[in-house]
Amino acid sequence: MSSQGPETESGGAAPPPPSPGPGAAVRGGRGTSVIKWIGRGGAVVPTLALVFILIVLLVEAIPAFKYNGFDFFTKSVWNEGSLYGTPVVTNGVQHLQGAKYGALPEIVGTLQTSFIAMLVAVPVSVGAALVIVERLPGRLALGIGMFLEILAGIPSVVIGLFGVLTFGPFIAHDIAPIIARNAPDIPFFDWFRGDTGNGEGLLTSSLILAIMIIPIIAATSRDLIRGVPLLPREGAIALGMSDFECARRVTLPWIGGGIVGASVLGLARALGETIAVAMVSGFALGQVATNLYAAMTTIAATIVNFLDTAFGDPTGLALHTLAELSLVLMIITLATNILARLLVRRVTGVALPVGRGL
Repeated sequence: MSSQGPETESGGAAPPPPSPGPGAAVRGGRGTSVIKWIGRGGAVVPTLALVFILIVLLVEAIPAFKYNGFDFFTKSVWNEGSLYGTPVVTNGVQHLQGAKYGALPEIVGTLQTSFIAMLVAVPVSVGAALVIVERLPGRLALGIGMFLEILAGIPSVVIGLFGVLTFGPFIAHDIAPIIARNAPDIPFFDWFRGDTGNGEGLLTSSLILAIMIIPIIAATSRDLIRGVPLLPREGAIALGMSDFECARRVTLPWIGGGIVGASVLGLARALGETIAVAMVSGFALGQVATNLYAAMTTIAATIVNFLDTAFGDPTGLALHTLAELSLVLMIITLATNILARLLVRRVTGVALPVGRGL
């Protein structure tokens, strides 16, 4: 008997195999490869953008490097020169007569405001997160959590206007005089003495920054605390620990790396904040704050306040100097983030809330 092909029940030829559906290409190797390359491209884009920004700032800042030299980081003078004189050339760079730039007050002001803001914001944020998660009823905790998220989304200019009109004068007239009068008359505490001003200065700028970064740190810390397993905390309570001891010895060590990561997110916001600080700092170019209440400026505030004047420099050196100042701010921010990531991995081995770390 000769072999024959497969037949249908009625004895006819078998039907052709079904054609692949429209999703077969996606389910197959080709679709997987496309998705993989799209993911890789999305991961590379931020890195390329960062490198591109660094290169552009570096190229734009080269004339300022040549003219200002290392003194740019040690001097306090900031003078764009005379617009009525004839431009001159120094070290191959054309500039206005009398142009001198020193970024020491801007760098110091940036570090001072960020340090004070973090000093206030971190304990307040972590304490608020602990209270929200472990003490408040569910509905109230949900409402306060929503308030934190709304506060994080308020535009900087609104918070800056609040600082100028209400918060700054309140600090200068009702809070700062009490601190200044009662500060001990010893060298270190001289920083807390002196004229409290009208509400524009280092203290107001730092507290405004603290208000802006508290929601970031508190919201992240709240989510981290919710992720702590219940069993270790119940075990600590069963061993006789108080709620405070449980939080200090169990909860906070468990999320220590995450808190550092949340603090880095807040610090990055503080370092780069522009318009709010520009509105409440007093914008004292070429002046390092001599006490907690003195007018000052930061790198970001100087860039936004001086940008219009820099466009009026026909030689372009003022804009090149702002590019150099921007490069300094970016280096400070990147160095801070890298050091924080290394600290997290060295102390706890826990990655940051965002990304895989180094």
